Amino acid sequence: MNKLSIGLLAVALAFNFLALPIIASAQTGVDFGITYMGRSGLGTQDPRTTIALVIRMIMGFLGTIAVVIVLIGGFKWMTAGGNEKQVEEGRKWITSGIIGLVIVLSAYGIATFVVNQLYSATTGG
Repeated sequence: MNKLSIGLLAVALAFNFLALPIIASAQTGVDFGITYMGRSGLGTQDPRTTIALVIRMIMGFLGTIAVVIVLIGGFKWMTAGGNEKQVEEGRKWITSGIIGLVIVLSAYGIATFVVNQLYSATTGG
């Protein structure tokens, strides 16, 4: 079998095992355990809200790490004492931290946009 045949077979199997049960259960009214949260005592918060909170927590943690990297770079630069090698190392840390911070902020913006669009599309508002 060539690679294309294997890929098509994998897509067909994935569709059969993942998508078809969802389609079939949507027609029969099965809720996939969505109401189980309330009956189990785990909570009744909307799963989309929970996912948004988890994304915010992860992005906040990554942003904190990026700021710490910038602070480490600033500390290395300030304590270099004129040593050009340490100054260059501090600059690299600061540059890496700023790039990381830009990436984290961009990812946060994209994730917030996507979650808001999904939420408004699924609630009709």
